[in-house]
Amino acid sequence: MESRILPDVPVTSIDDYVASGGGAGLEKARRIGSGAVIDEVARSGLGGRGGAGFAAGRKWAAVAANRSDLEPSTVVVNAAEGEPGSFKDRAIIRANSFAVAEGALIAAIAVGADQVIVATRASFTREADVLRSAFAAIRHAGWSDGVRTEVFEGPDEYLFGEETALLEVIDGRPPFPRLAPPYRRGVDEVVDSVSALDPVSGSAAHVELAGPGAETVAPPALASNVETYANAAMVLAHGAEWFRSVGTAGSPGTIVCTVSGSTRRAGVGEFAMGTPLAEVLETLGGGPRDGRTWTAAASGVSNALVPASFFSTPCSHEAMRAIGSGLGTGGFIVFDDADDLAGFAAGASRFLAVESCGQCARCKDDGLTIADALGRIARSGPHPDDLDTVRDRILTVADGSRCNLATQQQVVVGSVLDHFGPSLDAHVHGGAPGVEPMLVAALTEIAGGVATVDEHQGAKQPDWSYDPVGSDQWPADRFDARHEPPA
Repeated sequence: MESRILPDVPVTSIDDYVASGGGAGLEKARRIGSGAVIDEVARSGLGGRGGAGFAAGRKWAAVAANRSDLEPSTVVVNAAEGEPGSFKDRAIIRANSFAVAEGALIAAIAVGADQVIVATRASFTREADVLRSAFAAIRHAGWSDGVRTEVFEGPDEYLFGEETALLEVIDGRPPFPRLAPPYRRGVDEVVDSVSALDPVSGSAAHVELAGPGAETVAPPALASNVETYANAAMVLAHGAEWFRSVGTAGSPGTIVCTVSGSTRRAGVGEFAMGTPLAEVLETLGGGPRDGRTWTAAASGVSNALVPASFFSTPCSHEAMRAIGSGLGTGGFIVFDDADDLAGFAAGASRFLAVESCGQCARCKDDGLTIADALGRIARSGPHPDDLDTVRDRILTVADGSRCNLATQQQVVVGSVLDHFGPSLDAHVHGGAPGVEPMLVAALTEIAGGVATVDEHQGAKQPDWSYDPVGSDQWPADRFDARHEPPA
């Protein structure tokens, strides 16, 4: 394993951080200026660590190019980690919060921002406390002069982690993805201008916000993942060539991975990009449970299942794409031959259907139909046409969708059909005992080699309430700009 941004011993004081070389990247950024900072990040090949792997240098350049003449930009740290199977952002914050803060301040120099907002979940109390303490120390040391810093606490909804929905929440609205470039903040001035177009909600989620020269002068925001900013601090401190000295040509650097599920233990660790998946699973998971054999791994609920026959695949974006899956956040839920993949398909589908906001009718309606059908299949009590219904609806669930959630239904459920179709067939045609849908949910903790899943998720209704019986309204109907997101 590596230890570039996830140190073996947590860094708990700014003095210890400086003693290990911390602060050098920020000092260099101030010396070389915005354009050179962006060039260095671009040369490093740093890809975003929020899941998609989009080139950080290109993203930073886009935000810098879309600056407003009237208001400064904002840097947003996406610490709303909610992908099932992922715990790496919280591990980084706990162990190396100063690197996250330093990277965000470097980004502020790059894009001309006067504010850094770390957006995390209100339920992440430990992480919020660590971040506030780190920023207090940084302010005292004079590192953030001229830049306001804030730790913002938002809801537990899965969509809070989607960039445009996260920006909506920061601006006081529910976590509804919007038809806007991710770099458009959607500040109050924009909402005032769209209220005439959408007087009911007054939400930027309902209109497309354009770039410079259009009807809005909204300042842009750079929203990136915790791990991305921590890496940026290292890139500026040590240089692009140093960053590329590990990893692959297409995916340089390291990635912090999480392993849980049917393993001897759960864990979080940092690996060079390109490390075989099997090595990651063995190192963090300790191997299969006694007498069991691994059958597959899921990269959260964002990518296709990886059958065990592909565990030799390198953990890089290009290699995982080549086998029809994706690296995502590096959070892997592992399954063995005692697990019924029909139960996982039903659980993953329900998670996505419940967490859909309902702005896009197909996403919510088809998603719930798929989840209900898969639930009956898993329990071995299907309707005669349930499997056909699943196959039909995964073709339409993403029609007209504004974010990636509906596509995740297609990808995850489709991969179970492709790789483990006989498991579903056994439930449909007899021969397999019924199982309850697996509880697929965010992790609340990893401690002592044990991963804890958010049990609360199982009681969540499609309207985002926890009532015994849900309403007939979707979240997009229940909550508008004048309401608080559900607690």
